[in-house]
Amino acid sequence: MTENLRVLVTGAAGLVGAEVTARLATAGHEVTALVHDNPVLVRNDGSPLESSAVTCLSGDVTKPRLGLTEAAYQALAAGGLDRIVHCAAITDFGLPDEVYQAVNVDGTAHVVELARAGGIPLVHVSTAYVCGERDGLIRETELDEGQRLANAYETSKFRAETLVHKAQADGVRAAIVRPSIVVGEEHTGVVREYKNIYVVLKLATEGRVRSLPGLYEARLDLVPVDYVADVITEVTHRFEEAAGRTFHAVGAPLTLRDFSDVMAEYPPFQVPRFVPPTSFDAQRLSRRERLYYERVVTLYASYFRRRMRFDDSHTARLTTRGAPERGQDFLRRIFDHCLESGYLGLPPADDTEVGARPDGTGAQATAVANGTGPAGSDAIGAGR
Repeated sequence: MTENLRVLVTGAAGLVGAEVTARLATAGHEVTALVHDNPVLVRNDGSPLESSAVTCLSGDVTKPRLGLTEAAYQALAAGGLDRIVHCAAITDFGLPDEVYQAVNVDGTAHVVELARAGGIPLVHVSTAYVCGERDGLIRETELDEGQRLANAYETSKFRAETLVHKAQADGVRAAIVRPSIVVGEEHTGVVREYKNIYVVLKLATEGRVRSLPGLYEARLDLVPVDYVADVITEVTHRFEEAAGRTFHAVGAPLTLRDFSDVMAEYPPFQVPRFVPPTSFDAQRLSRRERLYYERVVTLYASYFRRRMRFDDSHTARLTTRGAPERGQDFLRRIFDHCLESGYLGLPPADDTEVGARPDGTGAQATAVANGTGPAGSDAIGAGR
């Protein structure tokens, strides 16, 4: 790949967006980083992204023209870009439906309009969990299979991806990347911020929730952030080969039994008991544990009963990087880093934080878990 590209990255301040921006800049491309309220781009390791190849542009994907002036918008649309990489999304759980609609759905519609207006190839970052609560093999070629979507986040990402498919039918050239649950770097476990699955791990390993509804054979697919960024970057580089296709950026499909077994290796950790959902009764929990369950665990409970496996054959054929390491060793690296950083392994904080009320920002899960305050939004979901 020798051609220098002019690329717009939305959500460039997010966890994945910053890593994609850094890779594109390092490869010699001219990157315009669309940011909302955070003009400083920070890498996953906490270091600032400093590159003369990156220009930050203040905008808002929820607004027409991405919140830009008419002149700035037309400058992008009128032949100024070779690619758009759409990473911007709200990934926190438990927010009002209208927030997901504004950012994840309307935001995607506005990005698609820019792609259409300028004839610009689009790389859209979705989530592997648009599959909803289906079990079995989930293929990259599938989208609407009549699946039950578990929450407003998944619903919004499904609608957004549907918009991209409709735009493709109307002539917009696009490729889609679907990450699974984005976690720390493959070889070190390092992650910039602890969100989503990390919040539940904290509650469980500290013994704040000792019983969870779940199936030991259920699978959580954890994917390293660096692998996700590498896949998105390569799809961007090799767009002519990638156009019209969907790529799963997935990692280690660990069962809840794997989680339980690895947790048991760490003396500071409590190991939760997974109870079949049909037998689980939240009313039998202690008052303290029930509050954690109702305000945090219920946001993620559906992931503890899913038994899917993601096909990634398109990704394997396109990308030069091998699939990330699979198995319990990767989970150990995640736990090791959490211990080294002090996120896990500390005594539980005062019980008074259990009474914190959801504040409508998506922060309640993290705030209730560790008292750190707002978690904000991210570049990619899932819970990603």
